[in-house]
Amino acid sequence: MKLSRTVSYALQATMQLAQVGTNQPVPCSRLAADGRMPERFLLQILRNLVAHGVLESTRGVDGGYTLRQSPEDVSLLDIIEAVDGPMVSSLPVADGLLPESRERLEALLTDVTQQVRERLAAIRLSDLAPHEAVEPDSSQSNAPQPQWLRSRDVVSQDQ
Repeated sequence: MKLSRTVSYALQATMQLAQVGTNQPVPCSRLAADGRMPERFLLQILRNLVAHGVLESTRGVDGGYTLRQSPEDVSLLDIIEAVDGPMVSSLPVADGLLPESRERLEALLTDVTQQVRERLAAIRLSDLAPHEAVEPDSSQSNAPQPQWLRSRDVVSQDQ
């Protein structure tokens, strides 16, 4: 399955928000910097996720983005369809096929698409989050924490 860059950034940003673990808004600029994503492109994606009910946007100095629901309630399908539209099967060109063959192929593609939708709907953001604490004690880990986990008091100017 090939995912677009748009979907990839949407998944990455929502996973970052799920890892924050609080309802404190995270500015787009911080998500973009920590995820190494282009900020202007990410802003368009985040607005789409807000429009489809995946995220909430808060304006102002302390503004940013939060998940609208808990990570247990947000599926990969929700995110993918919010940015790419409904996942449906289609066979745009099949003029050279016999009608019976075309019908069989369309039925099989519809079945496969439905199975993929069901699998993606079953995968939740919480399934993808690390199982350890979000903010490990720095004395126990040498791995650097992303900026958005280290400092939650950065002032936002992108809202």
